Amino acid sequence: MKKIICNKVYDTETAELVKKVTYGYYGCADGYEETLYKTEGGFYFLYTNGGSESKYTTEKITRMSKERANAWLANN
Repeated sequence: MKKIICNKVYDTETAELVKKVTYGYYGCADGYEETLYKTEGGFYFLYTNGGSESKYTTEKITRMSKERANAWLANN
């Protein structure tokens, strides 16, 4: 997935995968995934997607500060 936010490109195909967390199993309606990425420029973003009954019913990219990314890592 690719998204431009504040004139910066966030792309799951070209960014470095830092950590992926899966809740549930593939095909589970309330299951979802959260994946933290780091761009070549040092920017962090969280890619989320999930089943029809999960908290992430659509694919989404959310940019994150380094501090927020570190907090997410500490909790996951």
